[in-house]
Amino acid sequence: MSPSKDIVKSDMEKHSELVKTLDEFDLVDIGERVNEIADDLSDVKNILITGGAGFIGSFLVRKLVVLYPEYQIFVIDKLDYCGSLHNLKAVEGFPNYHFIRGDITSADFISFFLKEKKIDVIFHLAAQTHVDNSFGDSFEFTKNNVMGTHVLLEAAKINKVHRFIHVSTDEVYGEVINGPDCPEDTILSPTNPYSATKAAAECLVKAYHKSFGLPVMITRSNNVYGPYQFPEKITSKFVCSLLRGKKCYIHGDGLNSRKYLYAADVADAIDIIFHKGSVGETYNIGSPLEISNLEMARRLILLFGYREDEVDNHIEFVRDRAFNDKRYAIDCSKLERLGWAPKVDFDKGLLKTIEWYRHCTDTWWGDISSALIPHPFKVIPAYNEPSE
Repeated sequence: MSPSKDIVKSDMEKHSELVKTLDEFDLVDIGERVNEIADDLSDVKNILITGGAGFIGSFLVRKLVVLYPEYQIFVIDKLDYCGSLHNLKAVEGFPNYHFIRGDITSADFISFFLKEKKIDVIFHLAAQTHVDNSFGDSFEFTKNNVMGTHVLLEAAKINKVHRFIHVSTDEVYGEVINGPDCPEDTILSPTNPYSATKAAAECLVKAYHKSFGLPVMITRSNNVYGPYQFPEKITSKFVCSLLRGKKCYIHGDGLNSRKYLYAADVADAIDIIFHKGSVGETYNIGSPLEISNLEMARRLILLFGYREDEVDNHIEFVRDRAFNDKRYAIDCSKLERLGWAPKVDFDKGLLKTIEWYRHCTDTWWGDISSALIPHPFKVIPAYNEPSE
């Protein structure tokens, strides 16, 4: 699809000039545009990305703004602790990029915004996502992840959007110890407050498709790593700890395993699903690479240049989460049939991540010391029956 004739020529010229100013670091991750596009998307002009100042959201924003000048990209983000406008600095000034600070749980605001901006497509990434925090403040997760999704769905229904792409997680499947990789029709069995709220949000998304014909798609990805992430998740947290001469804190025995994808590969997958996927479908986004938390720490320590016999000096085991799934495993064959495959080698992605945090962490978020402690969540005392 060529750029729309409705685009002002001066905007196209400005867009082309700004692309030339982008850092090679970001350009490589932005990648290439999808050229096979569903027929019913030919009139799409205005796209909303919720949570676009966050980690994966900012990868998607940079990608769509740069590669698709025919789309007007609107970003709504409340700029919670894990979001940053620094994540979107690369696209500041682009004529098709627009940022609005707002909260998706405000029904009046969202309804007005979708109508005012004539939004055609919604990519919904805004969410509370840190599992540790969900054990200490689960109601906040319900408010943001369930209520916020419901508000968006209702406004999308009223305003007849062309697509509602809901970004979810493989954690909704629950623990997979010895079974086969989960295809998309696997019964959901979440085990922590975070994944439970994401599963609940998915149920609402599916209900709006079945009940009202809302054209939805759902994505479920495995663990994601890369630059631009607030350092509370395992990879970024370990990297920032090592940069500060601190240890990698391992929950439990460290044998819990996860599969990892570089963030640009996830943004590529979401782009392909939007442009080529089928309405009403769910798509797993995953990697074949599986690694334990302990091995992740060891690999990062070695990439920092420490010797093999020095590795254990940089690891400390701490008490485990209230519940910690042993592993997740998803089947991505449906997405692969759309032509997607991960491109970024794991170690190369880790080295790129380390290099980014080495230069950018302090200017992005300021003091991150509270995020690097072993259990950065509010502990709520267990309820005890009052004594007689």
